[in-house]
Amino acid sequence: MDKKTILIVDDNADTRLLLSARLKANHYHTVFAADALQVMSVALRERPDAILLDLGLPGGNGLMVLERLKSNTSLGCIPVIIVTAEDPKVAETCTIEAGAAAFLQKPVDHDKLMAAVQQALGTT
Repeated sequence: MDKKTILIVDDNADTRLLLSARLKANHYHTVFAADALQVMSVALRERPDAILLDLGLPGGNGLMVLERLKSNTSLGCIPVIIVTAEDPKVAETCTIEAGAAAFLQKPVDHDKLMAAVQQALGTT
């Protein structure tokens, strides 16, 4: 069975490495983008099975990135899980309405992360 690829989009290197370590421990392959400008090119090149997306990004906010991903014919079907420190009262509703598969608050609980990834990939 091929490893599923997860694109981790976060401007904080420590966060990217922590999420990657958690995913790799559960047999996922990870790739990275550090800002809003890199997301589309990395996603088009790597064709990830799911995307973990922070909302606070240099070069544009994550909601804008989510909307671009969802409107792209090649990438629109990739499930996007929001992973953010932003206030869930506002951000969760906006991102789910924009097409996010799930919303996780930082710091991310390992079990919730894995459950969201498995559900988004249909492997639960």
